[in-house]
Amino acid sequence: MLDDRKATILRAVVTEYIETAQPVGSGHVAKAPDVTVSSATVRNDMAALEAEGYLDQPHTSAGRIPTEKGYRFFVDHLGGPGRLGATETQQVRTFFSRTHGEIEQMLSDTSRLLSQLTRYAAVVVGPPHEVATIKSVQLVSLTARVVLVVLVLSNGAIEKHTIELDDDVDELVVNAAGVRLASMVIGRSLADAASVEVDEDLTRPASSPAGADGVGSVVRAAMAALRGEHRHDDQVYIGGTSDMAAAFDAVGTVSEILRILEQQLVVVSLLEDVLDRGLSVAIGTETGNQALADCSLVVAPYVVDGEAAGSIGVLGPTRMHYSQALAAVAVVSNRLGRRLSEG
Repeated sequence: MLDDRKATILRAVVTEYIETAQPVGSGHVAKAPDVTVSSATVRNDMAALEAEGYLDQPHTSAGRIPTEKGYRFFVDHLGGPGRLGATETQQVRTFFSRTHGEIEQMLSDTSRLLSQLTRYAAVVVGPPHEVATIKSVQLVSLTARVVLVVLVLSNGAIEKHTIELDDDVDELVVNAAGVRLASMVIGRSLADAASVEVDEDLTRPASSPAGADGVGSVVRAAMAALRGEHRHDDQVYIGGTSDMAAAFDAVGTVSEILRILEQQLVVVSLLEDVLDRGLSVAIGTETGNQALADCSLVVAPYVVDGEAAGSIGVLGPTRMHYSQALAAVAVVSNRLGRRLSEG
């Protein structure tokens, strides 16, 4: 643990370096609002902080820069996320009041929103379909022999399947089949729904015996669609890679980060691993990926209907504005979860 004076000096160094990207000298630190000691005392304390691993001196005559340990101390003593400014808060409010449509487009747009708020690369991982339950199912007649099956899942996703029938079917029969199908699959997961056996009696409308064969054929065709392929792979949406690239000086570093962001499985595993370790911020090698040693990741889950459904995060340099990034991730994850829960 650092004493109060050293902690104040360390915070001043980190804050200054985040703003300027230049090594910080004792003279600058001595002028910081919370520092009340002389430059000589600051210089001695900075040397001690370097010896303890919180600061580094890239050149003999230069000032000092934070190490990974220094950033970790800084982040751990932020006291939680900051607050978004009035303009950013209104931007988030406006976005979620206007965003509609399918979940894929919403998540893609959310990644761009988050990158605009932070000026870093933003990652949004969509909810896995295998844990979602069916909230509603509708059958829509497109033609006499073509029916659209529309599934709304508990994670906010919408699936559409087109089925072709062997014979012409009246719209009333399609509606009756939709009611029967809903009674069979609502509340079940996709995997459970696909395993449901079609009971011939269940497909026979009591008030219309003549339409029984039609209802049964529609229900069987719809169930076959449910047993087909679904989008089980994690959906990953990346926004703001150009903003992220501008934050790094080394072209090689940028190229490697962009290569990693192109690998969806790596990105998903990265966010999940950070969250599994109970972190909201992973700094440098804490990400578990050596290629991201100069990066920090701020990540949070978003909750749909009381359950963690996916995750969002921002990736930037270790000298990122942590308070702002934490605030943006916290607010956007909360609003995204609420929006998806509303359906």
